[in-house]
Amino acid sequence: QLQLVQSGGGLVQSGGSLRVSCVASGSILDYYSIAWFRQAPGKAREGISCISSKGGVTNYADAVKGRFTISRDNAKNTVWLQMDSLKPEDTALYYCAALNVGMVSQCTLSLYEYNLWGQGTQVTVSS
Repeated sequence: QLQLVQSGGGLVQSGGSLRVSCVASGSILDYYSIAWFRQAPGKAREGISCISSKGGVTNYADAVKGRFTISRDNAKNTVWLQMDSLKPEDTALYYCAALNVGMVSQCTLSLYEYNLWGQGTQVTVSS
């Protein structure tokens, strides 16, 4: 069974950068698309970025487009979310999630498609 362990995140000033990582164990990532979600206090969990199983397709929510970059290295069983030009409104608990898609080259930001989740990591952006 695939398990996801997150690291990274932390506290940064507005305009700064952070990177969060999602490392898989128990299975290889080659057949899984990966998405990043975030949940701010009192708000619903929202999808912000996803990447297809081989990395050829990426999607971003409008709120992070142009500032965040998702990438993956299947040889390292790792997916990263590089976050630049951070804003206070990016403050949230960030989660990675995996979806077994086989060889299909697509990804989705639909929350309810995912059943494998990381433990979450806090990102706090001060103004």
